[in-house]
Amino acid sequence: MNKTKKTDSKFQNIVSYIKDKISYFISGVWNDPRQTMKVRIIRTINLSVNSFLDRGLQLRAMSLTYSTVLALVPAIALLIAIGRGFGLQNYLQDELYNFFPSQHRAITAALSFVESYLNEASQGIFVGAGIIFLLWTVISLLSYIEDAFNAIWDIKTQRSIFQKASDYISICLVIPILMICSSGVSIFMSTTVQDNIYFPFLSPIVNFFLELIPFFLCWLAFSLCYLLIPNTRVEIKYAAISGIICAIVFQILQLLFVNGQIYVSKYNAIYGSFAFLPLLLIWLQLSWLILLAGCVLTYSLQNIFTFNFNDNSEKISFDGWYSVALIVMVVIAKIFITGKKPLSREEIAIKYSLPIRIVNSVSEKLHKANLIYSVKLDNGMYGEVPAIELQNFSVGDFLQSIDHVGDKSLIQQIQNIYTELFRTLDPIRVKSYKLYSTILIRDLPLPDPYKIHEFLLQENHQ
Repeated sequence: MNKTKKTDSKFQNIVSYIKDKISYFISGVWNDPRQTMKVRIIRTINLSVNSFLDRGLQLRAMSLTYSTVLALVPAIALLIAIGRGFGLQNYLQDELYNFFPSQHRAITAALSFVESYLNEASQGIFVGAGIIFLLWTVISLLSYIEDAFNAIWDIKTQRSIFQKASDYISICLVIPILMICSSGVSIFMSTTVQDNIYFPFLSPIVNFFLELIPFFLCWLAFSLCYLLIPNTRVEIKYAAISGIICAIVFQILQLLFVNGQIYVSKYNAIYGSFAFLPLLLIWLQLSWLILLAGCVLTYSLQNIFTFNFNDNSEKISFDGWYSVALIVMVVIAKIFITGKKPLSREEIAIKYSLPIRIVNSVSEKLHKANLIYSVKLDNGMYGEVPAIELQNFSVGDFLQSIDHVGDKSLIQQIQNIYTELFRTLDPIRVKSYKLYSTILIRDLPLPDPYKIHEFLLQENHQ
């Protein structure tokens, strides 16, 4: 009997231990303030899995898939047109087949459309509206990608039209040049080195590096996307880490599609000559998911100790928003008064243990209220400084400024309809502003960042 009880107790302890570990991996890790490698790895894996399953990413991937199909022929036409200008059209076509071996039929179909497309252009019919449509579809796709990346990074400010135009044109010119260079390197290594009788021992090494070129270019492409597309400063090391992970996953996806196409011959009986289309759409959807998940991974690696996956900013109460906004304002004011170097949003979030997404959102609110503005620092980052005179700036002034941010036209219309209701409430609001008018922002106490960290560690161990 005692043995049975001991066995049951031991089994329950094991089950409880496993449940605790699972709970920690799923949610507890986000409340763990320790900045250890173990915590970083668990958070990264947690976030990667959740980001891939996240509904928002899948909707964005579907939207980008549609935009890609729309822009596919114009984009390849632009690529081939640039290649023709250098007399390297065939090289670019070969590189397209090499880069996307799983989409051989789709590229062949697209190239046939492109040939007709460019023939019409050379005859003078495709001038004006046709060129505008070509550029619009390509630029729209790049703009959608930037919007998706900025949404992941919680960036509200967009690039200017001129900046977008210059950046996108640069991308359109750089891609064919990189493809031509990669083709040139491959041809040089295969003909000059491999065929040289004095270096026969180099052939296996050369073959190995030739096979690595597509992977290296894929890694470079992903890394540059994560580094350059978001309208914010991204650290190279995090973009490179995400880039290599996504390049590996993308290459595995390519292999699966190449080897799996022999098992989908039944689609030919259903779709006929369009059998490649559903496969192309599935491949595009998964490819965009990989790209977007990699962007989330880059964001989380850079902000891993201020990113809380479970604390969605949409679930935070109004009181929570006001609290974080007030803390951020006090931090910025105190740093300015003491004459220290301004902190960026990321530094504020890390130093004072605040969720980075909420810090970004309230900072945008403070910008719109004309309470703070950004200054460029020596390291290329942007620090936040007060935009108002702090001498007599009170908590009441702060609350009043925050309350009046945004479009007032709809509120004004509502207030005109419900005149009596707001006539009763307005004195209460004014009274609350006056109540805090004697408490100055500069005089509010702030805990030491070290004590905040110690408090979180103690709370986590309890």
